Amino acid sequence: MTAKFKELDNIVTLADQMGSEEGPIVLINVFTVDPADESALLKAWSYDADFMKDQPGYISTQMHKGIAGSSTFVNYAIWKDVESFRNAFTQPEFQRRIAEYPASAVAAPHLFKKIAVGGHCVA
Repeated sequence: MTAKFKELDNIVTLADQMGSEEGPIVLINVFTVDPADESALLKAWSYDADFMKDQPGYISTQMHKGIAGSSTFVNYAIWKDVESFRNAFTQPEFQRRIAEYPASAVAAPHLFKKIAVGGHCVA
């Protein structure tokens, strides 16, 4: 099996973003999955996270699950820069690991950077 990918942004794709040289960045990945496949999703994601945490430029990751019976998950991972993420994501070993996701899984990854918003957020 393998997760299906869906773009989170209809204008700028993940591939477009991976051509950037910005940093630090945050990967936000929204997963949807059939409720019966939740444990398989988490097992596959954990397998991926084990690989990523050993890659140069990786900083941290956290998974979140929707409440009230939701089977939507959000993962965010912090990376030193796009180059580090790109190098890890395109590794053949990581690409093989993607095949471990259940067939019902849909992943929507996108890269972000911190911004300043007066009175609320610092960059």
